[in-house]
Amino acid sequence: MPVYNDSRKYNIRLIFISLIVIIILRLFTLQILSSKYKDLAEDQGMFRKVVYPDRGIVFDRKKNAILQNTNISDLMVTPNKLKGIDTLSLCNILEIDTAQFKKRIIELIIKNGRSRPSIFEPLLSEEKMAKLNESMFKFTPAFYLQDRSVRTFPYNAAANVLGYTAEVDTNFLKKHPDEGYVAGDYAGMTGIERSYEKVLMGQRGIEYWKRDNKNRLTERLEKGIYDTLSIAGQNLYTSLDIELQELGEKLMLNKLGAIVAIDPKTGGILAMVSAPTYNPNYLTGSERRKRFSELFLNPALPLLNRTVSASYSPGSTFKTLQALIGLHEGVIETNTRFSCSGAFYGCGGAKPMRCLDVGTFDLRNAITISDNTYFANVMQRVINSPKYPSLDSALSKWNNYMYGFGLGRKLGVDVPSEKTGNIPTPAYYDKVYGKGKWNFCTFRSISIGQGEVDVTPLQVANEMAYIANKGWYYTPHVVDSMDGGDKYNLLGRFKNKNVPTYIPDSIFEAVHDGMQGVVDRGTGAGAKVKDIVICGKTGTVENYFRGVKQQNHSFFCGFAPRDNPKIAIMCVVENSGRFGGTYAAPIVGLMIEKYLKDSITEKPRLDRIEQLSKLNLMPPRIAVELRKQDSMRHSKDSAYLLAKGFLKTIRDTTGIEEDQIDKDELEKAKKDRPVKKEPFSDSASSKQAAVLPKEKTKPDTKKNKQKSKSDTKKNKQKSKPDTKKNKHN
Repeated sequence: MPVYNDSRKYNIRLIFISLIVIIILRLFTLQILSSKYKDLAEDQGMFRKVVYPDRGIVFDRKKNAILQNTNISDLMVTPNKLKGIDTLSLCNILEIDTAQFKKRIIELIIKNGRSRPSIFEPLLSEEKMAKLNESMFKFTPAFYLQDRSVRTFPYNAAANVLGYTAEVDTNFLKKHPDEGYVAGDYAGMTGIERSYEKVLMGQRGIEYWKRDNKNRLTERLEKGIYDTLSIAGQNLYTSLDIELQELGEKLMLNKLGAIVAIDPKTGGILAMVSAPTYNPNYLTGSERRKRFSELFLNPALPLLNRTVSASYSPGSTFKTLQALIGLHEGVIETNTRFSCSGAFYGCGGAKPMRCLDVGTFDLRNAITISDNTYFANVMQRVINSPKYPSLDSALSKWNNYMYGFGLGRKLGVDVPSEKTGNIPTPAYYDKVYGKGKWNFCTFRSISIGQGEVDVTPLQVANEMAYIANKGWYYTPHVVDSMDGGDKYNLLGRFKNKNVPTYIPDSIFEAVHDGMQGVVDRGTGAGAKVKDIVICGKTGTVENYFRGVKQQNHSFFCGFAPRDNPKIAIMCVVENSGRFGGTYAAPIVGLMIEKYLKDSITEKPRLDRIEQLSKLNLMPPRIAVELRKQDSMRHSKDSAYLLAKGFLKTIRDTTGIEEDQIDKDELEKAKKDRPVKKEPFSDSASSKQAAVLPKEKTKPDTKKNKQKSKSDTKKNKQKSKPDTKKNKHN
């Protein structure tokens, strides 16, 4: 019996000792080796709060704040803390149902994981904020409010120049993996918000707060010694004149087109109007995504910055450059005269190119009246000049002049989505017609700014700055300087003077004479301003949409005053159906008057502003689509646009990321109105002339080629001027 008791006593002791050892080892593991419960304890008692910095403020040339900040809140969620949350009350406050709640949570888990805080409801309205503040204790610790600085636009202008910010998505994070962005951050998406994101964004800060037993924040942990201060973004100072910008946008109401004004002495952009535009405050606040979808679906493309992303044939405004080349090449002199009997017959009687003013003209008068025959002769002499061994070399020389003038390439402006335009090359014509099977008569329409040549509004305004300065220009830019210095050398390229080719001042003076005549006594008289000498050039531009000739574009460009120019400017009014002097010239005249005189006070001039602003020149095809949207109330119209392939075309044109579109609305549209999907266009000629960037296609000169080439031949015809209807001015 004693032996039995001893054995039993020994076993009990062994069990107790083993349990004590296990407990000690477990405690050692939990308290020393593992941080799990420490983290849980700290998580219950401490809150890590991200402090988003104010983005840099943007000022115009007169130090007016044109883009600044206001405070708003996001509702954040950490999915792995949702247990026990009163989701029904939250759904009632946010005006969503439980199915939407679950869908959002699942999407956030897929996007960011279960334990990472994510934005559940961005940019809360004041009403929702008030309700949440009253009931926030029901939703902690899973939900909390995150203060955020968002943009506001005091002048409701310059939307396409300034751009907008949006929450970064997965695509953005993949494209910018090493730039410090995390889910929930906002970044500039367009305009100078995008170009100068690096300096505008600032640096995030961190604050550590203590929590009480009801998860309410009480005080800073250790009086804030562990906090990291946020650093505001750098302020930008631009060359924009916001009042001039506002005037330009008013004048372009109910129109498609653009205005670009540049200070020729610095390259600073004074105004950059893309029409139609939108109120930039439309893309801030809680309704941003819904409003963005409305703008994105608008067939007039208000999100497209036409000043840099649309391309046009320049029309007769191109003749000023032809004059410079002809004089510099020595194929003409200022007193060289050509006669027009009604058309240019330099390519044979079967292919005349019409001119409206019959007579004999020297260079200055040819610019003033915009004689087609004169400039066709000038370019023909340049291309056929005996100083060049071949047509290829002659056209290549002509190309180099155009590249020097800033055409056919990106200028490098600090606004995103700039297009190159197009200057046709020998390689292009070799591909289209075959090597050795083309000559000047093949592209004679280029001599008067039609055919294959395309320019952006910015390039035309810069061309005017080049002519105003008599042979040089600074790269156009919006931002002049920034607080704290240019740490990343973003502005360095705008300080270099571009002098592409030396051309004597006397040559420019002759061109200035002709351009002054345009305004004083020619087709640009509508641009006249009292006591200001303006040099200008009108243009009437033929264009086609889906192979059908449209109403002409109205062009005007110029600079003022002639001596000591302070503004170089251009305006295009798409499909106005009139000459360049009818609408574009008066708009430019008013812009010049406003900038040089600082105000417009005379009643007839004020009445003219009101008259032009109320003038509706929206092309019929756009008006039809807009009426269709109004009648179908967006959802059905969205399905129509989806079915017709407009969405892809608009996205490709504007460069907008797909994730910025309200997909729920579009998916609903698909279900509400299933329509058989058709291609947006059945040929290259379907692309919108000028509104969308053009793509040149290969023409066909033989009758028995394949059908695809036959279709392309039809498209090519839009590049050639109508021998019966080709206009000049």
